[in-house]
Amino acid sequence: MIETSKLNAETIKKYLAEGKRFDGRQPDEFREISIETGVSKNAEGSARVKIGKTEVIVGIKMDAQTPYPDSMDKGNLMVNAELLPLSSSKFESGPPKFPSIELARIIDRGIRESKFIQLEKLCIKEGEKVWTVMIDIYSLNDDGNLLDAAGIAAIAALKTARIPKYDEEAERVLFGELTDKNIPLTKDVPISITLHKIGNHFLVDPTAEEEAISGTRLTIASSNGVIYSMQKGELAELDIEEFNKALDLIEKTEREIYKKLEKHFK
Repeated sequence: MIETSKLNAETIKKYLAEGKRFDGRQPDEFREISIETGVSKNAEGSARVKIGKTEVIVGIKMDAQTPYPDSMDKGNLMVNAELLPLSSSKFESGPPKFPSIELARIIDRGIRESKFIQLEKLCIKEGEKVWTVMIDIYSLNDDGNLLDAAGIAAIAALKTARIPKYDEEAERVLFGELTDKNIPLTKDVPISITLHKIGNHFLVDPTAEEEAISGTRLTIASSNGVIYSMQKGELAELDIEEFNKALDLIEKTEREIYKKLEKHFK
């Protein structure tokens, strides 16, 4: 975790007590969000998302594989995350560690539980071949709130991805050759919003310095007020009143982020 000086920590808390933040934002205000799609020529879909100085890239790859035993007539979903050392000194090379595993699972759960991808439409031959959708997340710069940046980038990449051609006689994917068919998605877009509690104050989209002194983290994937997944991090607890307050803030912020995504894809 990034070290934050006592002076900075106290300054952040002092500003929050006055209803504002060190960088001038309101507690419920995101930094500027930038979305760019089609950033990889080798992926079936891709997106680069920046939230302030935080930056991630997500790529979508597809392959024809054996279905999972408990869903023989549905496509497969796999989400992987790699937190690169170039994005922050707190990340190291080597096998995936807890932060990258947790990030991948949070994004996976939001997409899977919302049924955003219509996996039943990705069956090639029941019990034998289905499309596997692989979502790969890479951090390029971590200045706080990688979770939300990754979630937005995953949605943007999925919405622009196209299914590759499949040779039914040879039973193989023609990689590099894309059809005009998009991955079948529902209209309910799961937006992941992460809320942090510092002292007695809630905020969204923390900077790295704010994230470092957060006592509680709550990530909720939702669409139009319907909650699909929830993940709590850090040690401090939330009582019922605080939890309800957190839900209200996340619901308000989710609508605003959805408008930004909707505007981008019109």
